[in-house]
Amino acid sequence: MVVNITGNVKDLIDEVYRRSINARSVLRKHIHKTPLVSNRTLSILSGGEVYLKLENMQKTGAFKVRGALYKIHRLLLAQNIKGVVAASSGNHAQGVAYAARCYGIESYIVMPRTASATKINATKSYGAKVVLYGEYYDEAYEKAMMIKEEKGYPFIHPYDDLDVIAGQATIAHEILEELPSVDYILAPIGGGGLLAGIAVVAKKRNSRTKVIGIEPRNAPSMYSLIKHQKRLVEVKPSIADAVVVKNPGKITSEIIRELADDIILVDEDDISHAIAFLLERAKIVVEGAGALPVAAILSGSLNLENARVVAVVSGGNIDPILLSRIIVHEASRDGRVLSIIGEVYDKPGELKKVIEVLARHGLNIVDIRHDRWDPNILPNRAIVEIVLEAKDKESIGRALSELGSRGYVFHTRGDSISRENE
Repeated sequence: MVVNITGNVKDLIDEVYRRSINARSVLRKHIHKTPLVSNRTLSILSGGEVYLKLENMQKTGAFKVRGALYKIHRLLLAQNIKGVVAASSGNHAQGVAYAARCYGIESYIVMPRTASATKINATKSYGAKVVLYGEYYDEAYEKAMMIKEEKGYPFIHPYDDLDVIAGQATIAHEILEELPSVDYILAPIGGGGLLAGIAVVAKKRNSRTKVIGIEPRNAPSMYSLIKHQKRLVEVKPSIADAVVVKNPGKITSEIIRELADDIILVDEDDISHAIAFLLERAKIVVEGAGALPVAAILSGSLNLENARVVAVVSGGNIDPILLSRIIVHEASRDGRVLSIIGEVYDKPGELKKVIEVLARHGLNIVDIRHDRWDPNILPNRAIVEIVLEAKDKESIGRALSELGSRGYVFHTRGDSISRENE
């Protein structure tokens, strides 16, 4: 529970809350009230009662459209604008493009060259003029400032703006109306607009609710600023690309410093696991940033015993190629997809004998690779790597044992291969 908030920060918090109430009525005709669904598996694993706020099912596939719509609404009330400019790695880009189309104005969106093709194409599909520039958001932002001056259009900041924060805050209103007694709300952090907005509403409506921000360890910008009073010199690439920023917002960091109860860091493997978990166990497609709260739960970073918890699944705009790699990575880690490597005589029928053994143990072959040029093998031998799908690890062990009894020495990838000089 936060106490003794004074001065300018209190004024910011009060203003965000006031605008968030207005934003609800403005946004209602343009966006979805997204589902809040319980998840039994996460509840069992955490010892709490876990709910998912599915912003991946929002218009444009992410929460960002809330803040973009409300910001443009407020701009149009104040002046007769013909267009807007924004910089974003993807979700804010789509949100602004969609919002601009709703209000019948132009949008120029600067996206880093590292943005996924899926997000770039989606942004264009909403009618935006997309400019690719720089490697990270900060460089795209500088280019957007140049376009802003050239066109004379207002810039829609992705997070450091009271109207944008107020738009994102409407998520917390929806959560607390359905689950007033929520103990924890977990939300991703990039620049901080989502967490700041949620924290304002949560603390105003139920001061006992704890608000926790989740960041990737590869880009802990808000964590570094709040915990150590330091700004990051550089960030590393992350699966959660939508939250990779070097400099979090000034407004958002002030609000988060006052209202957030903690910030948790998660590793890339945690994020990958969370994406695969949600796909397989909850039938939910999420992007890296959207998986951050679930990654924190699955990694055991928080004690949620007997607590009511809402994890904000902030977006689902994941690149299909990345998703396919994550699926393979997680299946490999679980032992459901793996490689076995061994030597066979390089003559007709030998590989067929190996394949017959694998088939008897229910192993499906995904790929086969030969190497006849390794100088460590004899001229009449070949190294064979076979990529397999397995239902369980035991079937692999039985297959390797039978292969061994038939004179074939195979090992799973990573183990050394003993070579016979025959």
